[in-house]
Amino acid sequence: MKSFWALGLVCLAICQVANSYRILAVFPLHGKSHSVMTHALAKGLAKRGHQIDVVSHFPLENPIPNYKDISIKGSIPAVVNNISANDIDQFNQINVKHFVEMAGNQICELLGLPQLQQIIKNPPTDPPYDLVITEVFAAPCYLAFGQLLNIPVIGIVTCSNLDWLNYPTGNPMNPAYMPSLFSTYTQEMNFLERLANTFMITAIIGQVNYYFGYQDEIVEKYFGPGYPPVNEMHKNLSLVLVNSHRALNGIRPLTHSVVEVAGLQFKDEQAPLPADVQKWLDDSKEGVIYFTFGSMVRFETFPPEVVREFYGAFEKVAPIRILLKVARKEDLLPGLPKNVMIKPWFSQIPILRHKNVKAFITHGGLMGTQESVYCGVPMIGIPFFGDQHVNVKTYARRKIAIAFESIQDVTAEKLADAIKTIVNDPTYSANVKVLSKQLMDRPMSAMDTAIYWIEYIGRHGATTLQSPAIRLTWWQRYLLDILALVLITLYVAVKILCFVVKKAGCFVFGAKCSKKESKAMKAKKNK
Repeated sequence: MKSFWALGLVCLAICQVANSYRILAVFPLHGKSHSVMTHALAKGLAKRGHQIDVVSHFPLENPIPNYKDISIKGSIPAVVNNISANDIDQFNQINVKHFVEMAGNQICELLGLPQLQQIIKNPPTDPPYDLVITEVFAAPCYLAFGQLLNIPVIGIVTCSNLDWLNYPTGNPMNPAYMPSLFSTYTQEMNFLERLANTFMITAIIGQVNYYFGYQDEIVEKYFGPGYPPVNEMHKNLSLVLVNSHRALNGIRPLTHSVVEVAGLQFKDEQAPLPADVQKWLDDSKEGVIYFTFGSMVRFETFPPEVVREFYGAFEKVAPIRILLKVARKEDLLPGLPKNVMIKPWFSQIPILRHKNVKAFITHGGLMGTQESVYCGVPMIGIPFFGDQHVNVKTYARRKIAIAFESIQDVTAEKLADAIKTIVNDPTYSANVKVLSKQLMDRPMSAMDTAIYWIEYIGRHGATTLQSPAIRLTWWQRYLLDILALVLITLYVAVKILCFVVKKAGCFVFGAKCSKKESKAMKAKKNK
């Protein structure tokens, strides 16, 4: 009997190896928040038995089987706890050109690193790579790995779908009810909002594609000649995994190659909290407000007058407790109220899932707000830049959050009132729990969905899910050639009809037509 079970386990292991893929995952963006989603997917694939080589700035602290780090840590400064209050205004002033330069062209220059050049010039052959997964944001230069290795490319988008990614993937985009990623509109827009949304989407797509052009030179520099323009490489994407969900982002038409997988970072098994944090939460009978501005912005860098407003709010809501993330406590303004605990880092989901946590004060980052919805915790949003304004306003409209316009809008009285409202008004908690149920009610988990479709591409090939729209010119896709033919046909038909009617009239009323014609001939002769 023992030998039978041993044989079964061996067969199972052989089957898993036979169905596994070797995957190159390239995540060159240096934002810690982006890595939450990308690394969760990489670890999920490794756990499923696939061999995955991960190029990133964030190597694992504890290695796991089937997962190989190709670290580029230190090649550029990681965006972790290094944005001060003074830097926030600079982020708000970034235009499309600076955005592509910062998050695209500079990231593409990392292709010159020895770690990446080793893959480009001497890719492994025993076994070779079967698939490439790369983050699709502002550096489409990395899509060249698909052509280099002649294997399918899978993109992962760590926000909701990018405006400039819809057309090259054949995904429908209708500005009438699909707001731009950078707008604050809902899906129910009035005329002026639809007008502004249309111009915004058109302008952003045009500018982004124009500034992407510089990356053509970078691709030729590091990969060599013979590669198509980077804008065309988007069409080679076999699958795009997007960090969105209909419950959070609304109903949108999606082609089969675009799959929503919001919540890849969600998991039931979590490491236990530190003993002092666990006890502090357990003892907080009046409730806890969890407060963090994410992995980038440092609360302790704000001007003293701003920090004092927060301190004042914390004192006003006591005995409610505040759990506050402070990267460097030595930089924090003295006078921290006694009902506040600070730590340089918190394991976010276990805290949000604690029964005594009543609200989440957040900058509105997508990962954090998704986790708050997942755990059924209402929010108080204080946005700074990027999609944070959109996220906060969206949740405020759904009455699962209270929104501030900016950090300058925060006063001790306003923040204390917002905390008391969230804690005492059950509507917010009830609404977010309903939304949480919608988010989690799926045929498969986000991880299982992502892995299924990745393996599907591995089994069936690069073009299996691609929309036929990507092989049409823009005038064919929008039926402009058909419209032109219809208009020309109608014009010709009307001209023929007029001619026939005129001739028929002359035939029926021949005398009158002949008199008119004779008069016309006489007039010509007189001239």
